[in-house]
Amino acid sequence: MEDEKLAQLIAEACLEEKAFDVLILDVRDLTVISDYFVLASGRNPIQVKSIVETVEKKLLEQDIKPLRREGHQQGLWAVLDYNAVLLHVFRQQEREYYNLENLWGDARQVEVNNS
Repeated sequence: MEDEKLAQLIAEACLEEKAFDVLILDVRDLTVISDYFVLASGRNPIQVKSIVETVEKKLLEQDIKPLRREGHQQGLWAVLDYNAVLLHVFRQQEREYYNLENLWGDARQVEVNNS
């Protein structure tokens, strides 16, 4: 699957679970960590966990598994690593604190397909 399409699929799964401020950043020219970051926010730890679980389930249906997952137990900031795409799901307070949009401010924002 093309990397940008994977990022879109992840963003759409986040939106299904009522994540807000869903954003795709194209970081290919800025870092070797990943090609795309998908950022999403949940209102509380339960919603953060639910967003992560929904993304994993949706991608598993297409036989796509994360290489790593971190932080999902606490529900404050979870990361799913799909190699070319990293999903960061934050509780709103953590997202404001870490402010990855500003940190990666030079990244091109990809429009999220809101189907």
